[in-house]
Amino acid sequence: MKQSLLLIVAHRLAILCYIVFALFPLFWLLKVSVTPNDLLYSEGVRMWPSRATFDHYSFVLRHSAFPTFFKNSLIVSGSTAVLVTVCASLSGYALSRFSFRAKYWIVALMLLTQMFPLVMLVAPIFKILSPLGLTNSLTGLVVVYTAFNVPFATFLMQSFFDGIPKELEEAAMIDGATKFTAFRQIILPLTLPGIAATLGFVFTAAWSELLFALMLINGNNAATFPVGLLTFVSKFSVDFGQMMAAGVLALIPAGLFFLLIQRYLVQGLTAGAVKG
Repeated sequence: MKQSLLLIVAHRLAILCYIVFALFPLFWLLKVSVTPNDLLYSEGVRMWPSRATFDHYSFVLRHSAFPTFFKNSLIVSGSTAVLVTVCASLSGYALSRFSFRAKYWIVALMLLTQMFPLVMLVAPIFKILSPLGLTNSLTGLVVVYTAFNVPFATFLMQSFFDGIPKELEEAAMIDGATKFTAFRQIILPLTLPGIAATLGFVFTAAWSELLFALMLINGNNAATFPVGLLTFVSKFSVDFGQMMAAGVLALIPAGLFFLLIQRYLVQGLTAGAVKG
């Protein structure tokens, strides 16, 4: 009994340490964002400043281009998440349910696209998009992000489709439903947890992507949030207070997004946990 109690306490302490380790950077982000500039260096390392201020938030929202960066990131991330989820749902269903010539070659090529370092592809992608006029536009970013996220999202959706018995579709088709009707009315609702997971993964990937946004965008009009953070870095100094305030504000959409899809994510995590 004593040994079991010690194991439970050790387990809880390990979980607590992990939570503190994971959340501490977010806490420090918030702490720096409310620390006045005159106290940022003079007070040294403290868990909380002796005087807090929201001036950094006021400057970011009123006197910087952050609202434009924020809007651009929402457009790019939201559009990419929807497009990738639609493409991945259809292609994942095809890979899960149909057998066709060159299927395994297609899968191999999709895997191959995930093996190249992204920095190797910046120049070729810029060369392709430049004649099309997509190098300084949100449309070009959506196209690039969609192309790079579809393969992984397809495999993710395929795993969810593989977990749904084919007999459900066969029973619906016996009752007169077409293949597409069975997919839309029976299979698709059962994969809502997978769709939610795919949406969450793609949204956060596009929201935090920096390399292509930095290389393909020139100017603030089409810049996204990660690129916008660099505007707080000058030649001789870094305004950490304003940068951290912008970072805290940028966490809000991702947090709200996962709050909306949390119900479906929980369904996906608990699916199959209870028999009968």
